[in-house]
Amino acid sequence: MAVAELTCSAYDAEFPDERARYGPAGMQWCLHDNRHLLNWAVMSLTYGISFEHELAWLAGILEQRAFPLARLVRDLELLWTAFVSTYPDEQEVAERIKQAAAFIASRSTFIS
Repeated sequence: MAVAELTCSAYDAEFPDERARYGPAGMQWCLHDNRHLLNWAVMSLTYGISFEHELAWLAGILEQRAFPLARLVRDLELLWTAFVSTYPDEQEVAERIKQAAAFIASRSTFIS
C-alpha cells in the first residue's frame, strides 16, 4: 500500500535513530502497523469497530516496549499527510486518522 510506504519513509527520515534500535525489521513493523491503522480507520466507518479501542491496544503494546507515545502521534500525523496527498477526496477516513493522533496525544499512558 502506497500510503503506508510513504508514511514509513517520512518517519524513517525524521527518526533515523530507530534504525540502530530496530534494524531492518523496523521498516517492516512500521509498514505492518500503519496498514493496520489504515484498516482500522476504514473499518470504524464501514463496520463499526471501535477505532479508539484498537488505537489504545496498539499504544499499550508499543508503550510496554518502551516506544514513545509522542512518536506514535507523529506517525499518525505523517499517515494523515500521506493519506490526504494520496486520497484527497476521502475526507472521512482522513478525519479519523487526524482524530487518532489527537486521541493518542490526549493521554499520558495506555498501560492499565
